[in-house]
Amino acid sequence: MDRRDEAGQSREGLLRSYKRGESIPMRKSLEEAYRSDSESDLDATEFLDSEPLDTSSKPPPPAHQPATWLRTLQNICARRSKCILMIIFVLIIFWMILGGGGLFLYKQKPVDGESPPWYPTPPGGTVAQWSESYNKAAELVKKMTLAEKVNVTTGTGWQMGLAVGNTGPAIHVGFPGLALQDGPLGLRFADNATAFPAGITVGATWNKELMYLRGRAHGKEARLKGINVLLGPCVGPLGRMPAGGRNWEGFGTDPVLQGIAAAQTIKGIQEEGVMATIKHFIGNEQEHFRQSWEWGLPNAMSSNIDDRTLHEMYGWPFQDSVKAGVASVMCSYQMLNNSYSCGNSKLLNGILKDELGFQGFVQSDWLAQRSGVGSALAGLDMTMPGDGLKWASGKSLWGPEMSKAVLNGSLPIERLNDMVTRVVAAWYQLGQDDKSKFDGQGPNFSSWTNDKMGVINAGSPDDKDTKVVNKFINVQGSGEDAHSIIARQVAVEGSVLLKNKDNVLPLSKDGWPSDQGHEINMRIGIFGEDSGEGNGPNACPDRGCNQGTLGSGWGSGAVEFPYLISPAAALKEAFNKDRVYVTDYPTNSPPFKSTPVILKDQDICIVFANSDGGEGYIASEGISGDRNDLYLQHNGDNLITEVSEGCGDGRGSTIVVIHSVGPVILDKWINLPGIKAVIMANLPGQESGNAIADILLGKVNPSGKLPYTIGKSLDDYGPGAKILYHANGVIPQQTFSEGLYIDYRHFDKFGVEPTYEFGYGLSYTKFQFANLRVTPVLPKSSLPAPRPTGIAPPKFEDVIPDASEALLPKGFRKLKKFVYPYIDKLSDIKKGKYPYPEGYDIQQPPSQAGGDEGGNPDLWNVYANVSVDLTNVGPRGGKEVAQLYLSFADLQGEAKHVDFPLKVLRGFEKVYLEPNETQTVHFNLTRRDFSYWDVVQQNWVMPTEGSFTIRVGTSSRDLRLTGWY
Repeated sequence: MDRRDEAGQSREGLLRSYKRGESIPMRKSLEEAYRSDSESDLDATEFLDSEPLDTSSKPPPPAHQPATWLRTLQNICARRSKCILMIIFVLIIFWMILGGGGLFLYKQKPVDGESPPWYPTPPGGTVAQWSESYNKAAELVKKMTLAEKVNVTTGTGWQMGLAVGNTGPAIHVGFPGLALQDGPLGLRFADNATAFPAGITVGATWNKELMYLRGRAHGKEARLKGINVLLGPCVGPLGRMPAGGRNWEGFGTDPVLQGIAAAQTIKGIQEEGVMATIKHFIGNEQEHFRQSWEWGLPNAMSSNIDDRTLHEMYGWPFQDSVKAGVASVMCSYQMLNNSYSCGNSKLLNGILKDELGFQGFVQSDWLAQRSGVGSALAGLDMTMPGDGLKWASGKSLWGPEMSKAVLNGSLPIERLNDMVTRVVAAWYQLGQDDKSKFDGQGPNFSSWTNDKMGVINAGSPDDKDTKVVNKFINVQGSGEDAHSIIARQVAVEGSVLLKNKDNVLPLSKDGWPSDQGHEINMRIGIFGEDSGEGNGPNACPDRGCNQGTLGSGWGSGAVEFPYLISPAAALKEAFNKDRVYVTDYPTNSPPFKSTPVILKDQDICIVFANSDGGEGYIASEGISGDRNDLYLQHNGDNLITEVSEGCGDGRGSTIVVIHSVGPVILDKWINLPGIKAVIMANLPGQESGNAIADILLGKVNPSGKLPYTIGKSLDDYGPGAKILYHANGVIPQQTFSEGLYIDYRHFDKFGVEPTYEFGYGLSYTKFQFANLRVTPVLPKSSLPAPRPTGIAPPKFEDVIPDASEALLPKGFRKLKKFVYPYIDKLSDIKKGKYPYPEGYDIQQPPSQAGGDEGGNPDLWNVYANVSVDLTNVGPRGGKEVAQLYLSFADLQGEAKHVDFPLKVLRGFEKVYLEPNETQTVHFNLTRRDFSYWDVVQQNWVMPTEGSFTIRVGTSSRDLRLTGWY
């Protein structure tokens, strides 16, 4: 089976509709439809790496000469039939324009960038924990030619190599090309690899150990498949909008939950020697308008985020990731404050590399780079997949253009040296020079075909060299080390018990208690297409359709399922067939009217329903990535209502299980008398059925907690929670005016009563909290200690290399569409005056919030210890999550005038307790936990007057004990 058709639609902004396994093109790329090859949407720095300034101008066309498009129209309309067709076509385009936001779009001018300049890029190699790797990298880079340096930083092009992203090697110094592969929940396009539960399910476990173990298993599979860079985990989107298409790739709607989960995942991945990539930096909160031309507009949308919100909310989990030593950061598609994220110098240079002390390399999302020299100066270190403004074109904004830019002086050689050194240092830092773990041969599987034989460069019509590209190596582990064990445990602990009226759960595998021996005494009916196998888990490319049971969302973050255990299959196997009669109806339209007995005869009815979404390049059933609403899909609400009213002729008990990419509105049926239990099972991955059977039959005590709030309506989440579905400008604007108040923070601020709050989750047993103790460790002080000096970065000669280093070698045969670093002739190098971006000559002082990985080291010092005794006072063993929230309400002095949320999560710990067992749970609170970002002082400030209120409990609204620091 050839994956080219599938992969060719991935990431590049083409919409496709997937229905029942059939792939139907909706429309061609709008970029192709409305732009000529000479047009571009480069930002203002495009000219820096193309031509020097030219003050001459071309003469205007002769007066009264009709425009080319008008002459073409006149020729077409010479025949009436063609004219009619043209008019119809124009009307369709006009209607599309109106649907996309109205004619007013074309009356507005793009907003100028609102993000301040921050130059030059801080060099890497300034912290002790990376010093050895940087020293090795510097020695290697000094031996590289210009062409080899460009190779290391530029992708080879889409489908040019076996991975989804590939860089060229530096052959003469022994540095291999790197293979980069999606994604956050498994290895995309790979065979014999695990389909782990999605990030949102991991977040719902609130289990740090599982977060780490899943990351380590994921990293091991990547290493054994020959992958250098894993494109995950994901903490952007944070989940500002509950219908956001990619929220499920992250861990939840709170920055602390996201940050801890990301750090644990990164630790696991990188302990296996694979470079983790934290993404998408920053503000990629919706799919609509995320890319240029993807929605018919020449510009991507702008996420407008104020300084404090960026630091305390959307940047917080990235800060945790940098502190964890993440090797790579992926910048996002859309603009941040009207400057493209991958060319935003304040974001990449100022915040990420200076303030947060990031030592690894910044890579672009696939085609998120919008300028050449401009993006390099702004802090981008690697462009992916290498192609420039169009997919699979082979025309890179770097590659030979970067060679020219260095040789003509428009890109400082020290910037290129730092870019390359960052990449090579990350390679050393992860131990990828160890031949026993990385043989330098690249992936042992192909992203583009399932056949054993194929070509390496599937995107080039010139590559005819067929060889073994798929070795079908099984990396899923076996026996006690099988990764399915971890996947199942995550799916179990990531299932959240929301309701359990009359303790209907857990069910007994033997049915009702009976003294009548082995005979059928309970009838269970399973309903809903989400309970069954459908057409198989891999029926649609990149999981881009909702059929059968829902195991993951869709897009580049999805993977091929090696198998998917359906709930119906697992439950039918789990019950004692001699005593329990199980029937399943894997459809959302059972024949209740024609065959009422299928409901009347049931004692227990289990209904499965779902809500799907994903990345914006796929459209399925009218959903273009972002969900259209928060309701269950495929008439799931009606199915649940109908089953609950008819189950056992109104006397039976209905249990509802929901698989979803995010929160869903439950209030249409949650309070119906027949609804006895509800489980939010999120996206459980390959072990779906086994996991839900474990919960329903009580093999495992449920311990999941909601990683988001479930409201009664979308309006409950506030105006900022709504997707921008229709453009409001040439550059669509999404202003995050709610600031810190998303999800539970918004519900708290405005007194909105949720259906189920953030952090909520029931158990089959009960827990009690006692003896909250707060122990000061360090005294309060307003500002962190002064920024440490750090160590000196590597030094390079700043001499422009000889142009011959970039010339195409004699006799070298190029492959079409492959991105090479070479220039064809010396005359391609055009000398001239190349102005740097505005503000480039302004020396930026180092941030006092910086100084090490993750920022100023003092931010990570512990200032208070908190402990609490947790006791299982129920009948069963089980796990409970102790959650710590911080309130700023009792502060005095200047802090009383600062706007703070009612409470914010600052820590959590999950423990297992047998009945009557007590454990003491400990929390460490750091300076950062007690601080807010002061936009005037540009630093983290800890209030020193008054007290911080510390509350511990089982959810954001069930806080049982209070203490003060």
